[in-house]
Amino acid sequence: MELWHLPKAKVTKKSAPKRRKEPKSYKHPIPSRNDLLAFLTDAGRPQKADAILAAFDLKGQRMRALLVDRLNAMLRAGQIIENRRGEYCLTQKLELVPGKVSGHRDGFGFVLPDDGERDDIYLSARQMRSLFDGDRVAVKIVGEDRRGKPEGRVVEILERGIQEVAGKFIRERGIGLVVPDNTRIPHRILIGKGDAGGAKPGQIVVAEILDFPSEHQQATGRISKIIGAPDQNGIATEIAIQSHAIPVSWPDGVLDQAQAFGSSVPAKAKQGRLDLRDVDLVTIDGADARDFDDAVFCEASGTGWRLLVAIADVAHYVEVGSPLDKEATRRGTSVYFPDRVVPMLPEALSNGLCSLNPKVDRLCMVCEMHVNEQGQVTRSSFAEGVMRSKARLTYSEVSAFLDGDTKAVPKVLHAAMRNLHALYGAFAKARGRRGAIELDLPQVKFELDEDGVIDRIRTMERNDAHRLIEECMIAANVEAARFIKKHRIPGLYRVHAKPDADRFDELRRYLVSLDIKVPHAEHIQPKQFASLLRKVKDRPDSSTISMQMLRSLTHAEYTPDNIGHFGLALEAYAHFTSPIRRYPDLLVHRAIRHIVRGGKPARFDYDRKAMIRLGAITSAHERRAEEATRDVEAWLKCQYMQSHVGEVFEGVITSVTNFGLFVQISELMIDGLVHVTNLPNDYYHFDSGRQQMVGERTGKTFGLGEPMKVLVQRVDMETRKIDFRPAELVHDSDSRQRRGRKR
Repeated sequence: MELWHLPKAKVTKKSAPKRRKEPKSYKHPIPSRNDLLAFLTDAGRPQKADAILAAFDLKGQRMRALLVDRLNAMLRAGQIIENRRGEYCLTQKLELVPGKVSGHRDGFGFVLPDDGERDDIYLSARQMRSLFDGDRVAVKIVGEDRRGKPEGRVVEILERGIQEVAGKFIRERGIGLVVPDNTRIPHRILIGKGDAGGAKPGQIVVAEILDFPSEHQQATGRISKIIGAPDQNGIATEIAIQSHAIPVSWPDGVLDQAQAFGSSVPAKAKQGRLDLRDVDLVTIDGADARDFDDAVFCEASGTGWRLLVAIADVAHYVEVGSPLDKEATRRGTSVYFPDRVVPMLPEALSNGLCSLNPKVDRLCMVCEMHVNEQGQVTRSSFAEGVMRSKARLTYSEVSAFLDGDTKAVPKVLHAAMRNLHALYGAFAKARGRRGAIELDLPQVKFELDEDGVIDRIRTMERNDAHRLIEECMIAANVEAARFIKKHRIPGLYRVHAKPDADRFDELRRYLVSLDIKVPHAEHIQPKQFASLLRKVKDRPDSSTISMQMLRSLTHAEYTPDNIGHFGLALEAYAHFTSPIRRYPDLLVHRAIRHIVRGGKPARFDYDRKAMIRLGAITSAHERRAEEATRDVEAWLKCQYMQSHVGEVFEGVITSVTNFGLFVQISELMIDGLVHVTNLPNDYYHFDSGRQQMVGERTGKTFGLGEPMKVLVQRVDMETRKIDFRPAELVHDSDSRQRRGRKR
């Protein structure tokens, strides 16, 4: 760290590197980021802004302001650091790692490095005192944590990730506080006497941060918005949107740009495209879907099939660097809540021009595939096209047709539907041969009444209509990945690493205790993983084991470095089929279009570094959306169970810990805790190998996957937790009370 205090280097004009010309609107362009990095590297020591101005022969306050703006952008990007003397230092020279902070509810955190190539860096609770989840920092690696992972010390806070926090307003001894709803933010926000904005204790509010926390002081804020009372209808989604900083308002110019395209495709835009308007392409989606990304058509071809997957050509409308593009990058994905959707693109595009609505012309990017009897794609091609969907079909309609109801689908489409189903059979066999993991877990559907109150929770089983569309999309995604790989153009792959070694080892010990042979984590392959699922398929605890196996898997992410997809057992995979709602798909479309139009990879709008950055951003936005929707679903489940306190349900033990059992109500997919103190009176010991709770005196065991009838004892809306009691103990207690009354 001596570099921070070295004297200023003497720099002459001769030592200044040659400036690259940049397409700027002002007469004397300032040096590029690369020029500045090269200069600081050649200088060999930290430099002040004035020294840099002199080195590049820049004069005047305007030039100084422009240079400082660029240096500040480099500071936020983590390329340089400003030391206490006001000098700019190279991050790499100081051996610092820039990255984004991911907080944990227990107070510690991690830094996710910007380069996407290093392991996450552990931050102790002490290091997290001055940080919020989402901040960008530069850290120095100072050692390893107890698991052997790198541990860091924060050297510089580069950029604050949030400016507002949603949470509950409370008063303690006359002091106003906001307790963040986001459990990744352990800080309480102090609210000054005149900054409560009329909020009352107990209300859910949004606090604007005035002073961020330091090592010795709490954060302070001002209440800028009152969301409402905790039991207010629809408030869960509002809280999740605010807590996870999901953008909902459209910046100036974005809506205007989207609406300027009009409501129909002009004749000029259709010129030079493959005309598919006479092909019986159809969309197949859920009954409540509003935007339609993909359409399919299948016909017999020789001994196999010809499959067309046409995807909305979002890249035609969302140009690189446009206001629409910048906002789509900021959002990253559409977020689907039970009561509303926060779209990635404005409705004029997402439900209008980009949606493959029936009976209207739409621009598309089409993937044509020829598939043999074994379900293997023998050849494929991509083209820009124009299409007209023949029908908007639902999964239930197609499923009914496949089950024999010929009236469920228009007669003109019968042949195409039968071909699709036959093709699905070949794809499914190919999937089984390569060993793709098949976890057919039911989906939870929330039904709300007109007031937004949870009315019903039901589980939806997947049918062949879901599966055949899924297999068609997977096939198109595989061909997209092969295409960008073949042409060596920067693109984002959807990668899925092997199971986490620690989690899989825990699963392995449990399965071995059930006399199921399991390979070591280092040697596990998708085929073996899939084989394990087949082995336990007919067991009464199969759903629990499947869930445990799912939890052992790592989270898929986006990166330009292709390591394959473990879950699908594929060497290369990319997301291509949903550009209306996912930004990575749009980037893949741009890469394919660039090649289709005869472009060279070197002249593509993005290089590998840009893709690394965008991969990290879009992966983070995907996680943000998942966490936000999970929060809302947990809230709705608690709201629903409030009216069922005291009722008994059939459940299954889905997790065993040293403090109790987590039980899932099978029909509702709702989880709750049976605390160890609610088990039959005994001293219990947790057997991690067998995943059991064992009574010391009675020898009674409670193990993973075992059925258990539970009574809903308590629902805590604030923490979104549900407490259960074993139903057998409730009955014993009732009978004892009845006997006592008789006596």
